[in-house]
Amino acid sequence: MGIVELRAFEMPPHQQMSAAQVVLLRALILRFAKNPFEAPLTRWGTALHDRFLLPHYLWNDFKDILRDLRVHGIELKEEWYQPFVDYRFPVAGTIRINEMDLELRQALEPWPVLGEEATGATVSRYVDSSLERLQVRLSGRHGDRYQVAVNGFTVPLIETANGEFVGGVRYRAWQPPHCLQPNIGIHHPLRFDLVDTWGKRSLGSCTYHVWHPEGRGFDKAPLTAFEAAARRSQRFSTSGHSPYPVEPVITKPHPEFPCTLDLRRYPGDRPQPR
Repeated sequence: MGIVELRAFEMPPHQQMSAAQVVLLRALILRFAKNPFEAPLTRWGTALHDRFLLPHYLWNDFKDILRDLRVHGIELKEEWYQPFVDYRFPVAGTIRINEMDLELRQALEPWPVLGEEATGATVSRYVDSSLERLQVRLSGRHGDRYQVAVNGFTVPLIETANGEFVGGVRYRAWQPPHCLQPNIGIHHPLRFDLVDTWGKRSLGSCTYHVWHPEGRGFDKAPLTAFEAAARRSQRFSTSGHSPYPVEPVITKPHPEFPCTLDLRRYPGDRPQPR
């Protein structure tokens, strides 16, 4: 009757993850072959580039898919697919402050393709890979007394569960020669402060570095997995916090991207020297 072709899959790094991926595809085909999905599709709009680029919402949406398969008699366990989340969205670091946990985790960020440019005797189209995104998750907070600020700007946190809040931060990680908004500089290192708005003080902070914490590059690739893990651990530090008084700039959620703070919209970048 035809061919069902499924694309846009990243090759898993392990054979068991590859098997779990194939099992999921076969389960979906079996579910729709017996019970076609006839409900109207949801038009998500800009939420696809806002909410569903954060791992928290992606994982919850995936668990809804597993529950739907379970209702139709196909049992797939969540722990089979948790390694996909940990591999694609690694945790940059966590810090515990006054019984509140602040977690930074990498998120998705699509890279736009630029227009055609002459490169020597040919024509090329560059990809702007300078933008990245982090997910900020704060658990244990009650009320709005405590805010999370990144480089002096409050992060829009949305409550997802009892005392758990999630938000995203989009930033420019590096300055390529070809990119959108070339006059906007880089934003790293990203310094996150847990601010007590009543006392105007920082209870603690952590810093995320895109690459080397001293701003330089590595001479060689890591020789072992232990050396690679050591390099990744250096990109997250918890020393020091902003001095008193701390009065972060209150940011208003964007009407089309309420879950994400785009640092390109605010001053505070570090432009390249002339």
